[in-house]
Amino acid sequence: MPERTGGPSDLEHALHEQFARVAKALASPARVALVDVLCQGERSVEALSLAAGLGMKNTSAQLRELRLVGLVEARREGTRVYYRVAEEAVCVFLGQLRHLARRRLAEVDRLVRDHLELSGDLEPVRRVQLLERVARGEVVVFDVRPREEYKAGHIPGARSVPLEELDSCLAGPLGDVEIVAYCRGPYCVLAPQAVSACRARGLRARRLEDGFPEWRLAGLPVALGAEEAA
Repeated sequence: MPERTGGPSDLEHALHEQFARVAKALASPARVALVDVLCQGERSVEALSLAAGLGMKNTSAQLRELRLVGLVEARREGTRVYYRVAEEAVCVFLGQLRHLARRRLAEVDRLVRDHLELSGDLEPVRRVQLLERVARGEVVVFDVRPREEYKAGHIPGARSVPLEELDSCLAGPLGDVEIVAYCRGPYCVLAPQAVSACRARGLRARRLEDGFPEWRLAGLPVALGAEEAA
């Protein structure tokens, strides 16, 4: 066998090219946004277009790029096409990417501090702590994601309270318990906005440490369907 010269072998070079294809597939804000939404559950192209704020043609084009490298899969039901992440490892990878970006890019950390961390914010509720407090009836849990995402999977006992319906929900009796809000993850604006609105009404409120995808990936119980919707 000939000696290595120090550079990559043909095999290594070919593998690096393939690894780069996956990285390139997420080198787009639009595709990152689509994967983020799909980590909440399966969605139609129309729903993804609305959730990501993209036109239908653009959404389809971006999904095609993600599908080419095996990050998402599709199925057809009648005239509609539904997409989902190919496996949970895709959501794990996205979470690690965001975590690394915050550690290494000052711009990411500044954006999080300026827009997601509330003034005088209390420590977020840990996942296991929330599970225990729900069992004891000590908290009311608000899932402030769109109801379609709630139906695809949510924390057991959580109420479906999309952010635009929060005011009407707060008008009803809640009792003297703390509200814990959660949404799509640690970089989603919905839960911080819900907590701020609750506190403005003099209610005790905190947010979950991250969001539903992290809850599911941690192997904690998940409920499906709309039977618990408020």
